[in-house]
Amino acid sequence: MTRVAAIDCGTNSVRLLIADIEADTLTDVERLMEIVRLGEGVDRTGRLAPEALERTFAAMRRYAELIDRHGARAVRVVATSATRDAANRQEFVDGVREIFGVEPEVVTGAEEAELSFVGATRDLVRLSPETGLPTPDGTRPPYLVVDIGGGSTEFVLGSTHVEAALSVDIGCVRLTERHLREAGSPPPAEVVEAVVADIDEALDRVSGEIPVERALTMVGLAGSVTTVAGIALDLPGYDPDKIHHSRIPANQVQKVSERLLEMTHDERAAIGVMHPGRVDVIGAGALILARIMERYGFTDVVVSEHDILDGIAWSAAKP
Repeated sequence: MTRVAAIDCGTNSVRLLIADIEADTLTDVERLMEIVRLGEGVDRTGRLAPEALERTFAAMRRYAELIDRHGARAVRVVATSATRDAANRQEFVDGVREIFGVEPEVVTGAEEAELSFVGATRDLVRLSPETGLPTPDGTRPPYLVVDIGGGSTEFVLGSTHVEAALSVDIGCVRLTERHLREAGSPPPAEVVEAVVADIDEALDRVSGEIPVERALTMVGLAGSVTTVAGIALDLPGYDPDKIHHSRIPANQVQKVSERLLEMTHDERAAIGVMHPGRVDVIGAGALILARIMERYGFTDVVVSEHDILDGIAWSAAKP
């Protein structure tokens, strides 16, 4: 058994997974998330703001204490969209090295996509020892794994391994800052149309590089997707066990998206499953999910609580 620590530092949140890995089993020891909004303003300025860096480092210091307490033998820190885009990313790298004693990896969009795919599908794809083919589990490969982050969204197609992947610059924080932040609640129709236009432009790229039509199952990852699922399931509070591997029909995703965009900030904040750090960006995240499903004709989405963080943990356990 190997005890590992995985840290995923995205545009909106920084997350920690301390896990025990043995053979094909990953067992959580700690799984935590803090909204730090590292990517705040990056789309506009091209730089990580000092206050955003300090919020992130403060959360990481708390994580480092837990890693020491639990005695993790391997630590891997992965940073994604906001850090890739920032001119001053060396400040981030230096701070992380000081806190964890390891070099953070500012991964490419393709690397991010592969880690997300591994994390999301490891417990979906079970191979039969007799045939070497996936066993029936309610999903059908090939999978299109869609990871909606704060700054970017990753698309990954594959069955038992990655066949095609692409990262595009549409995320809940990026589109909120670009279009929705100053638009009011509900935003005018022309503002929503502008968001959809950005999404569609990115999806044109996806269609040109990934044969999405081959996918039989869409698997949705990250906080925007799990929050939409919790709302669609009418949960009184956030319950990862009920959300994980739930199937949410496209028409429910569309209704939740429309409802969120029509709500005021306070109405969104009052939703039981809503994390306070997602209140102002969930409208954009839900709209991205709804538009992807409509554009590609998926009738439902399989929601996964396992994502890039699990992929990082699996990779950290490798010799």
